[in-house]
Amino acid sequence: MRLLYSLLIYLLQIPVASYWLARGLLKRSYRDRIGQRFGIGYPQLDRCIWVHAVSVGEVQAAVPLIRAISKRFPRHNMLVTTVTPTGAERVNALFGDAVTHCYIPFEMPAAVDRFFRSVNPRLALIMETEIWPNLYQGCGVRGIPLVLVSARISPRSVDSYRRFLPLFRDTLSHGIIIAAQSEADADRFRSLGASSVRTWVTGNIKFDIELPKELPQQGKEFRRRTFGDRPVWVAASTHDQEEQLVLAAHKLLLEKFPDLLLVLVPRHPERFAAVGDMIDKRQLEKVKRTDDRACDATTRVFLGDTMGEVPLFYAASDVAFVGGSLVPIGGHNMLEPAALGLPVISGPHIYNAQDIADMFIELGACHIVHDAPELAAAVDQLLSDPADARGRGIKAQEIVQRNRGALAHLLGLLEPLIGKELNGPG
Repeated sequence: MRLLYSLLIYLLQIPVASYWLARGLLKRSYRDRIGQRFGIGYPQLDRCIWVHAVSVGEVQAAVPLIRAISKRFPRHNMLVTTVTPTGAERVNALFGDAVTHCYIPFEMPAAVDRFFRSVNPRLALIMETEIWPNLYQGCGVRGIPLVLVSARISPRSVDSYRRFLPLFRDTLSHGIIIAAQSEADADRFRSLGASSVRTWVTGNIKFDIELPKELPQQGKEFRRRTFGDRPVWVAASTHDQEEQLVLAAHKLLLEKFPDLLLVLVPRHPERFAAVGDMIDKRQLEKVKRTDDRACDATTRVFLGDTMGEVPLFYAASDVAFVGGSLVPIGGHNMLEPAALGLPVISGPHIYNAQDIADMFIELGACHIVHDAPELAAAVDQLLSDPADARGRGIKAQEIVQRNRGALAHLLGLLEPLIGKELNGPG
């Protein structure tokens, strides 16, 4: 089946390359180091520890891990790969020259081989559930320890994977170490052929979120300077068809809270302009972050049209709606607002982190809403009852604190398995 898979990958290269080139015509960032997608132009590294994080969310989750490994193994280069340009921008913003970044190659065997010959990893750490059969085999045949970090498989994905069970059994048979988020995730990996002795439950590294100590104060200052003395709610990491619902909810809320400000932050930067037009069509006065000016009394929406500032916007708000959840995207990271003590609202599509969401729901730290009127009602309740809002925010913050420790468990797993390899002759 691997031969058929690789043949299919080669056959798909023409439409994939065409898509990437078309995106590059529209957005310059997609032309950045495009040769790396095909195995060309990689940095030459030695004694490299490689972390793969597909996009912004995974990069943010990997921050504590990358910093801990850099401190533990300072003699080794740190390589971080991403798929998306926005992920690359986040790596650069967080780490600068302290790590090397490149794009992961498409799954063509020749491109994969050139990638490994150039970067020469001693250890590979893949965030969450990125299944790349040829890359995984490349680690296996070269004897490179490969660890799936905070690995998860949603229940709805298992049946899809089982259709290609021979390929996945082969993919997971190369000595891969699985550090699963939960026992349920570990069981799903075992059912797909993962080794029972190499599958561990270490928890979710996202709970070890690192926010700057000065962030709450920065948020207060930004709010004072930009929003003034008015109630603020934020809808972050929103998607197409979701902004329409958020804006409809905001219009309902303005009937009761005429000075209410919505901070709207689309997930993907290529949609900033379209969402701005959407706000204008609804005759809502807006200020964009890139305008670099304060909102006035007529401003109803603040459009976050920059990357990497969602934590600041959370810290400057009273209530947080976490996007990707009113539409079937699977939900985004509710731990950031929770770590700041904000009451959290989410839609029902939360399968990307169902265990975390269930914990929040069970303990009353998260409202689940299904449409614009329910979203408006949830925000209304929290704004109308500040004591309840504070209590829910405290519960959310306590959940984050109680579940920290996945990073320590993971490092404890890595040390006996691969510490000797990494500390070999320099």
